[in-house]
Amino acid sequence: MSIVSFVLTTCLIALISGINARKKKVKTTNELFFANRSNNFIIVGGALLLSNISANQFIGENESIYINNMSVMAWGVSSVLAMLLVAEFFLPVYFRTGAMTIPDYLGKRYDNSTKKMVSIVVLCSYLINLLPAVLYGGAVALTGMLNFLQPLDLSYWQNIWIMVWGIGFIGCAYSVLGGLRAISISDTVLSIGLLTVGIAFPYFGFRFLGDGDWLKGAHILLSNHKEHLNSIGGAFDEVPFSTIFTGMFIMNLYYWGMEQFIVQQALSAKSLSHSQKGMGLACLGKLLCPFLINFPGILGVHLYSKLDKTAEVFPLVVKDTLPSVLIGLTAAVVLGAAISTFNAGLNSSSTLFVLNIYKPWKEKKNEVVTEKHLVFTGRKFEIIVSFLAMLSAPFIMFSKVGFYTYLQQLAGMFCLPIFTIIIIGVLFKRVPPQAAKIGIIFFIFSFIIFNYILSVKIHYLHMLALLFVTTSVSMFFVAKFYPNYSYTEVQLESVKLSPWKNRYWFFAFLIIAMVGVFVFFSKWGIA
Repeated sequence: MSIVSFVLTTCLIALISGINARKKKVKTTNELFFANRSNNFIIVGGALLLSNISANQFIGENESIYINNMSVMAWGVSSVLAMLLVAEFFLPVYFRTGAMTIPDYLGKRYDNSTKKMVSIVVLCSYLINLLPAVLYGGAVALTGMLNFLQPLDLSYWQNIWIMVWGIGFIGCAYSVLGGLRAISISDTVLSIGLLTVGIAFPYFGFRFLGDGDWLKGAHILLSNHKEHLNSIGGAFDEVPFSTIFTGMFIMNLYYWGMEQFIVQQALSAKSLSHSQKGMGLACLGKLLCPFLINFPGILGVHLYSKLDKTAEVFPLVVKDTLPSVLIGLTAAVVLGAAISTFNAGLNSSSTLFVLNIYKPWKEKKNEVVTEKHLVFTGRKFEIIVSFLAMLSAPFIMFSKVGFYTYLQQLAGMFCLPIFTIIIIGVLFKRVPPQAAKIGIIFFIFSFIIFNYILSVKIHYLHMLALLFVTTSVSMFFVAKFYPNYSYTEVQLESVKLSPWKNRYWFFAFLIIAMVGVFVFFSKWGIA
């Protein structure tokens, strides 16, 4: 029954996305990469949330809660502050300057060689970290929940390979055939499924824990192992609370304001106002995430005294506590979440390659490049990237650190140098392109030395904050050799730049709610 429910839900989502996407056939790069800038705030908000929530969160965060406590939720909950800063300060800049990609903006701020350099760094990040990790997380979740391949008597390693390639093929087909429009619509539909699962999970989970008595189960969960309910991480937890104010804040600000596949969703809005509303809607979703996706990790603490493969806690809890129909629905949501992030990453990889590398190279050779040819090239590039990601994803199984920690550590090496040159470039108009290039190289080499060669006893998030400061200093030092350099922002007059009028009231509510969620999961609340 669970497999039937899974197949029906997955097909329904695909059908809705396909019908809506076919109404607007993809003929131009603007349609393929930005949905023709026609999405309203509901579609933007749903796409932002589901592009962020992948199987990595379901697997990695629940594993961390099972091993440590709720401190891992800080990644999502504290991101609300970063998202509001992006809505208020970053999105107006992107809309005003007409930047289509983050490297595109850096090309306007610095020069074309910086644009190309950053494009390559981001593409490496997607190929090495984002896309393989999304496929692996989805494969682990589906293997644990549904056991499609159990009758074939395959090993766990073989199951992971088959699941990775299955998710990869479906995701590639979505992105190649439908473009960003199909991705955005499927994300919006999936957000409804996520909400349904999030509401159902506590009810059935409490009933299972209390042997059919919902209240008894709730009492057990709130009375025993209370240390796992604490979101205020100590110095020896995976996510110490102090990191929220250093490297985590920087990573969140980069992710929501500079990560290409996230920014691309925001830029698909029909106006700045709709983009800001969409970001606000996604913030609300992030505040609900501890209640929607982290409950299985807490429940797993009470159900399993010891797991050899802690990454399997989420699929095990789903399989043991939910009825068959909801197991299928949950599997469909997890698959959809994995595909949505994979799709968004694929689409953004293609955007960066086609607009920032391939098209300039063709124009430099004085060749005429048609929109039809660029769309064809973009789709072909997505297929190649998909195959590379599918080949490498299963090997993440051999990572020596926790899955979520592995993702964040590796992401820092690619994200923070770009974050640094954007922040310095926005705030200081006299920093030249040469400083940006040296800053990127300085950061990446320093990161590799301190994290993989030297044994430095400091949390990696604090290390990222220190490297941000030292890289900024190196950029200011280089700038001293170019005293006459100055940058003037070029603005577009054709873009709708009227901001969301009532945003400050909603933003204030979100900040208060963010603090409230931390207090709820603390010694002053249920912990």
